[in-house]
Amino acid sequence: MGLTALAAVGLAAVLDAAFAEPPSRAHPIPLFGRVVGAVDREWTRPQVVGVAVAAVLPLAFAAVAWAVVAGSVGTAVRTGSVAAGYGSTIAPVVTTAVAGLALFSLTSLRMLVAVAGEVIEAADRDADAARESAIALVGRDTSSLSAAGIRSAAVESAAENLADGLVAPLLAFALGAQVSVAVGVAAAAWVKGVNTLDSMLGYPDKPVGTASARLDDAVMWVPARVSAVLLAVAAGSPRSLADARRWARVPASPNSGWPMATAAAALGVRLEKPDSYTLNPDAALPSLAEARRGVRAVAVAGALAFLLAGAAAAMAGVGS
Repeated sequence: MGLTALAAVGLAAVLDAAFAEPPSRAHPIPLFGRVVGAVDREWTRPQVVGVAVAAVLPLAFAAVAWAVVAGSVGTAVRTGSVAAGYGSTIAPVVTTAVAGLALFSLTSLRMLVAVAGEVIEAADRDADAARESAIALVGRDTSSLSAAGIRSAAVESAAENLADGLVAPLLAFALGAQVSVAVGVAAAAWVKGVNTLDSMLGYPDKPVGTASARLDDAVMWVPARVSAVLLAVAAGSPRSLADARRWARVPASPNSGWPMATAAAALGVRLEKPDSYTLNPDAALPSLAEARRGVRAVAVAGALAFLLAGAAAAMAGVGS
């Protein structure tokens, strides 16, 4: 089981590097988003509905993910056994393929790095285009951002989304894979479902999303700090973790400040969201070269996340 889980992580990493994203029609996150969109409206008792949504929707998403992996493997084993008696041989191959594809669809690194890089490169050349592109990356008004402000926003978002989009689902998979690969995929889907609920509903003006936001805060506590460690290692600046402690709690989120503050400390730059927070306030906003270094650090940290998740998943079944 350990080797199969390791192979699934490896396949997900290869697919991410090669294709960045699954085809939109087959991508489960937008499909899940449509379900979430149906509850994004006014409710008579939004808090009660919000608790039910936070409890049920991620579990339902996880159940579907588990069924896809377990069902595909079971079908392959039955077919192989009937056809030629090789059901036990084909099972690991099918598990690797289906779990790897599922994990690929639940994680994102190349797309995150590519979009952040494009925004950074365009900031000085075509600020209007960069502001437009940044909308897909950052949750703020970009219309008045300077070139340096655009670069800051891109680096911040790349660091923050490393935790949400990659480290959290990989960590969940590695933990769940200690039970089975199908459970690992289900765990990754559950975490991704929680993240999606928070990104769509977790705003102060949406009472139906309060429970989702609080659940996401709890789920992301460990992944955010693991991401900070990976960024410090990737940037070759272990000291940045100690420095980041001074600013990690400045943002309102209890988690996003850790990877962002670590990036600010490792790069020696100021990262800020106007009227919200300033990290490493005595430094200057990132130059083009510094922003490029930040995106490279996120890419390397993401590669380390895949390696560590694969190693942890490979421990499944060891000693049993």
